[in-house]
Amino acid sequence: MECQRNFRKRGADTVSSAAVSRALPPALLLLAYAIAFGHAALGGGLLAFDDHPGQLYRLYHAVTIGWAPWRLNPGWWAGYAELQYYPPGATWLGAAIHQASMGAVGIPAAYQSVLWIAWVLPGMATLALLTRLLGSGWLALPGAFVALTLSAESRSGVEEGLRWGLVAARLGWGLLPLVALSLVNWVEGGRRAPLLAGPLVAAVILLHPAHAPAAFLLVALGACFGAADSPRRLGQAGLVAALALGLSGLWLLPLLAHLGMALPLAWGDASALGLLRQLATRPLVIVLALTQLGVWLSIRTLGTVAPAARWLHAFTPAMGLVVALDALFAAPLGVLWLPADRLADGLLLALVLGAAPVTRLLAERIPRLGSMSAGATCLGAALVLSGGSPEPSLTLWPSRGQWPKYEEVVRGTRIDDLWQALKAAPAGRVLFLRSAVALDHRPEWWRPHSHITGLTPLFSGRPILNGTFTHPSPIAALLYTGGAASRPVTTLVEQRDGATLFGHRLDALSPGDFSRWAAHLGVAAVVATDEDQGRLPFLDSSPDWASPRPIGPFRLYLTRAARPLPEPAGQQAWRLAHTQTGGGWILAGFAYSPLWQAEAGGRPVPTRRDATGMLEVEAPGGGAQIMLFHRTGPAEMAGATLTIASAILLALGLVRRRGKYRHVI
Repeated sequence: MECQRNFRKRGADTVSSAAVSRALPPALLLLAYAIAFGHAALGGGLLAFDDHPGQLYRLYHAVTIGWAPWRLNPGWWAGYAELQYYPPGATWLGAAIHQASMGAVGIPAAYQSVLWIAWVLPGMATLALLTRLLGSGWLALPGAFVALTLSAESRSGVEEGLRWGLVAARLGWGLLPLVALSLVNWVEGGRRAPLLAGPLVAAVILLHPAHAPAAFLLVALGACFGAADSPRRLGQAGLVAALALGLSGLWLLPLLAHLGMALPLAWGDASALGLLRQLATRPLVIVLALTQLGVWLSIRTLGTVAPAARWLHAFTPAMGLVVALDALFAAPLGVLWLPADRLADGLLLALVLGAAPVTRLLAERIPRLGSMSAGATCLGAALVLSGGSPEPSLTLWPSRGQWPKYEEVVRGTRIDDLWQALKAAPAGRVLFLRSAVALDHRPEWWRPHSHITGLTPLFSGRPILNGTFTHPSPIAALLYTGGAASRPVTTLVEQRDGATLFGHRLDALSPGDFSRWAAHLGVAAVVATDEDQGRLPFLDSSPDWASPRPIGPFRLYLTRAARPLPEPAGQQAWRLAHTQTGGGWILAGFAYSPLWQAEAGGRPVPTRRDATGMLEVEAPGGGAQIMLFHRTGPAEMAGATLTIASAILLALGLVRRRGKYRHVI
């Protein structure tokens, strides 16, 4: 019965200083380890492995172009609202750090701060939750350590979430224990609605929607398994869910309104067989599942199960059901916005949380062990099971040379020389034939690499096509497949590097076809690498392109005629570089967006999307100057209004609650 009592509310709403002092040593121990690991992995410069340069580019976007998610970024993919069609939460966090410091923390340093938060958050948040539930920091330490160091092919783990650069996924995953912590008092019988869970769930949505099902599931299970008064609790759960959706409406509502502008990124193996193979072949995952089952059976034998215990253990089968339904039904139907391999991260966290109470059972069954020894025993078992392939189940220490920094990547690739050369190139966009630069000479597509080419607009002033991580824009789909239709992207761009372009094999792409594509997209420079030498007849035999200039590992091809792009004319405004005297539909030089508005001589003119996903404007003739404006629409205004209204209601609810509390005192 003591195990159940430790799941119940301990005392009133305040925590005694003695309890804090007992929880502090394990927290400091975990934090010391996190700092040592972080210094080894993140110290010595800005991380430039894999996706990190692209994530940094988005932070520059938020600081220089604006926080509003619908702001168009002209630097990538012929113009795209980068923060509208990719979760903006991590970028907003970095921008907040930079701007809160009044610029004292530079943009690269702000991004480095975001990486530190992403590294530490899962472990410390899990420690706080489990300390609250188990009553001891030492008993909570093994579960927190596993959450901190988990990799196991999880998109939110250390290898992929931190080293690869899937930072938003790791941040959202790290918030899930805090969502659970905000619900504990309510689950244990508190009558007040857990209002603070609303903004936490909203933050999960804004960081990465793949973790939103887990967050909403925690709220729903709290209503179902909490203490007494189910109708009232269901209403309160609905209030929390509505509040979370309302607070995220600024981003979520325009996204849903313009969903066709973003392609689902579903490049992982989300099949039921693939997920089963990923999870069932890892001894750590199997042991976590069996441990949770044993904990549940042991608690059941003690009599009535406390609400928090039922809630915590129900999370795993419920999350498993969500993942299974997605893999078995959603994926075969082509619904790939939230692929099952992403949802599986929530299942892994549920297994960690569900198995964590084994430390309490061990301390109770063998009293002479005590909390510290029981925790140490379970931690040792986790360390024994930390191995695995192709990723370890737990990443215990950063491997030397596997966390390359910006300066060494720039020095090794000489990309700064390429950026200088591009400044003098003819007007137009830069097309990269590869998405990344290789960091070693292995032939496999998964070799270590960096998308540092994505920073080209910052350091050369030239907009680019390709050179980024796998991207959801229709123009990216055009380069990947030859069509701009809204279809899921099921192949990583790295797998296409050096193999295909516009849906054709490189050796099958004719000089004429390529020149037409280049003119249509405003491409004036093409960047290949020494690996592509002798394999680019559409450039080498074309009279439209000069002979390549070698720059380090790069080969720079320049067009013989400039291709001017629209010129900036104010905030989110551009003027067409040239006009025509005759009327008719003309290319505007940008990718299509539903928020484009055009004017000629101060009067609105129609716009449309062409078959390739580019923007066309109907010129009235007479040589009138055509202006382009990327402006907010009804969905954007409605989303902003919904978020403001939700924030006001939340503030009123918290103030009203605080007033009642003071009145009672």
